[in-house]
Amino acid sequence: MHPGFIFLAVVIGSVVFHLVTPWWWTDIASNWGGMDDTILLTFWIAGGVFILVCLFIVYCVFKFSYKEGRKAEYKPEDNKLEKILTWATALGVAALLAPGLVVWSQFIKTPSNAINVEVMAWQWGWQYRLPGEDGKLGTTQVTNISDENLFGINLDDPYGKDDILIQSSELHIKKDKPVKILLRSVDVLHNFYVPQFRAKMDSVPGVVTYYWFEPNKIGEYEVLCAEYCGVGHYGMRGTVFVDNEQNYKNWLNEQETFSDVMAKFEQIKLDVNKKLAKK
Repeated sequence: MHPGFIFLAVVIGSVVFHLVTPWWWTDIASNWGGMDDTILLTFWIAGGVFILVCLFIVYCVFKFSYKEGRKAEYKPEDNKLEKILTWATALGVAALLAPGLVVWSQFIKTPSNAINVEVMAWQWGWQYRLPGEDGKLGTTQVTNISDENLFGINLDDPYGKDDILIQSSELHIKKDKPVKILLRSVDVLHNFYVPQFRAKMDSVPGVVTYYWFEPNKIGEYEVLCAEYCGVGHYGMRGTVFVDNEQNYKNWLNEQETFSDVMAKFEQIKLDVNKKLAKK
């Protein structure tokens, strides 16, 4: 079989596979439809270039196949063709980058009414901190992290006393309410990613990174770590529940504050000391 037909079959097969593939992104559940739009634009531009280049190669394979007596033309330069390719490439790159820069600009401009949610990553799990009634998260310091104070909250910061601590991999957020995710890590690089929200960011040790989104569909969504973080990376998963107003309030009322946790530890210490004293 002529190699041109084989290459043409590869091109057609690639396009058909893309159109009928069962592996596609999940249904979106946030405001970031722009993420999908930029990906589709990339598919159209990159896919169009791929098809044109491949068809040109197929044409060349047929047109310039070996024939006895045929001589190749020596043409080391073509200024006109180089200019056309340079401008076409520049326009294609600009068309790919410009929409992404617009979406990125929106991605890092957090609405003023967003709720701050701190996500603490560790090998290999997640835990969360939400502001209490004062609406502000207390300040933290890495040196404060201990078994009693897993988030390293500063004990002399009044804003931290009522912070709500979620020492599990389950997080609840409110539907149609912007959420600003503040990412921290106690060990290595991680990445907090919920595919349906179309938003993610690296969690870097020693740095607080952030992004925001607005969930718009009630449901249960899986959290994945999208940055290889060690042998337990595959199991670093969690769950985000998007609730209505009432269910969110009910869940929030069941959670412990930083003051509650510290009081528990103090009581445990007292009980242990009493038992030791009796001995």
